[in-house]
Amino acid sequence: MPLLLLKVNRLSAVFWDVDGTLADTEMDGHRPAFNLAFKELDLPLVWNEALYNRLLTIPGGLRRVKFHAEACGVHLSQEQLEQVRDRKCVHYLERVRQGHVHLRPGVKRLLQELSRAGVQQWIVTSSGSASVMALLEQIKMQIPSFDGVVTSDEVASGKPAPDGYLLALERSGANSAASLAVEDSAAGLSAARAAGLRCLLTPSPWDVHALRDSGDEAAAVLDHLGEPGQPATVLSGPSCQEGAVTLKYLEFLLSVPDR
Repeated sequence: MPLLLLKVNRLSAVFWDVDGTLADTEMDGHRPAFNLAFKELDLPLVWNEALYNRLLTIPGGLRRVKFHAEACGVHLSQEQLEQVRDRKCVHYLERVRQGHVHLRPGVKRLLQELSRAGVQQWIVTSSGSASVMALLEQIKMQIPSFDGVVTSDEVASGKPAPDGYLLALERSGANSAASLAVEDSAAGLSAARAAGLRCLLTPSPWDVHALRDSGDEAAAVLDHLGEPGQPATVLSGPSCQEGAVTLKYLEFLLSVPDR
């Protein structure tokens, strides 16, 4: 559909997922941090990359731990789960400080463009507050400040439930029709759509479900947000002529009739 035939809507807010969307946090950040926590606490659990790929279909780190432990016949008390969480956060922060976690292509560029344009930017994540704040502390010199953060600690149910997005919409005062979510997973896409938000999907390499199940639910699906010399590939949705997701492209997504 030609852009000139559409009335382009002004974008008021963008809600960002963190793990796999803002940054490549999973394989070289969270996974080894969990393994170090398991070892310290003498738990018979080890997550290699293939196993972690499968576990990532479960939103939320402690939910993954509980699920895998039970599958291995290991019962963990709430106290043990909290110990895993606390030790994992320590190791994750150290991994971030050591430079193992990097922003995904185009994230810094788009964050800066949206900030200059006065668009609200919020984080909505299934991760806990400690992990999110650890990452933000380390990358704060690279990116603009976010207007707010909603983590799994603040809602009854994480993604794919819409609770986090609904809370972010309430706090931000943003109109869902003039807002958009950026996600990397099938669970995140479902959460955004259930909250009445259009969603730009940049799937993580490990989430095959995000590509397989996105169908008509995502406003667009791209391999990443695009950088000069590293153009994004549109996998579904309107073409991205600049080879990079921009404010103009996001506002165009708001203007295209919802599928």
